[in-house]
Amino acid sequence: MAAPVIDLRSDTVSRPTDAMRAVMAEAEVGDATWGDDPTVHALEAAAAERLGKEAALFVPSGTQSNLCGLMAHCARGEEYVVGQNAHTYKYEGGGAAVLGSIQPQPIEMGRDGTLDPDRIRSVIKVDDPHFAMTKLLCLENTHDGRVHPLDAQLAAVAVARDAGLSTHLDGARLFNAAVATGTDVAELAAPYDSVSICLSKGLGAPMGSVLVGSAELMGRANRARKMLGGGLRQAGIVAAAGLHALDHHVDRLAEDHARARRLAEALVGIDGVEVDLDMLETNMVFVSFGERGPSLQDELTEEGMLTRIGTGWSRFVTHLDVTDDAVDAFVAEVAARV
Repeated sequence: MAAPVIDLRSDTVSRPTDAMRAVMAEAEVGDATWGDDPTVHALEAAAAERLGKEAALFVPSGTQSNLCGLMAHCARGEEYVVGQNAHTYKYEGGGAAVLGSIQPQPIEMGRDGTLDPDRIRSVIKVDDPHFAMTKLLCLENTHDGRVHPLDAQLAAVAVARDAGLSTHLDGARLFNAAVATGTDVAELAAPYDSVSICLSKGLGAPMGSVLVGSAELMGRANRARKMLGGGLRQAGIVAAAGLHALDHHVDRLAEDHARARRLAEALVGIDGVEVDLDMLETNMVFVSFGERGPSLQDELTEEGMLTRIGTGWSRFVTHLDVTDDAVDAFVAEVAARV
């Protein structure tokens, strides 16, 4: 399929740059499951260093990375506390329960991803055979493009620590949070025992995520990865893309944020279009077209502009394949049709 004029469905749709393809073609490889792939080792070392952790584990996807983390923290019949709309609970196929036999304890979640410390405290189970043992608090940064404020994270983590729980962060877009706030990514990762980062979203790699934490924890996660079918062979080809992304695509996330702002502010001026500017902090724009949404999506698709538009709030996501000209062309097309 020819590349569309613009694809705003997600930042997962970007294609590898020519420079990224070149390093993939030249990557030194080995059998990663046997621990023989030098490029995978280099990526894991780089990720661990960036996030201030002892060790790292390269896995095929963010869903698997989170699940490996949950399974490293929790045994069968144990429990993790998580936001009601968090990715690890709502959008990963129930893997923690189905594959890990880990019980989720979902609670209400703020629009910015925050969990109320008192609410966390209230659902932590006492040591009683009637209850699953609460073992882990799982947070998310960013959530719907919004940065989870560090003070709110620290307050939630403090409750977990007081109760003897471990902590995991779904940091699929953690570098977006770091760039948006001007905060070192290691500072955002510091409160957590494990952190998952995604290479195939804003960073633009074709696949892969990295889980970071202590060497002992990553050893347990490695066993889970093998069990889940994530043992890879000559994975250096894709690990090279991840290394390139860490070296070249982090600072440029600011361009995605600026283009999201450009898109939002242009759409605000169009009658029949509602934009939630309060949600705009990184590379996601939330827009409502009302009942016009589904038919508008079909019309835009015919023009080679890919979106996911319903009758409620719809998400548009900027990424490294979205240029200023593409944003302007998209806005002009919408203005002509609503």
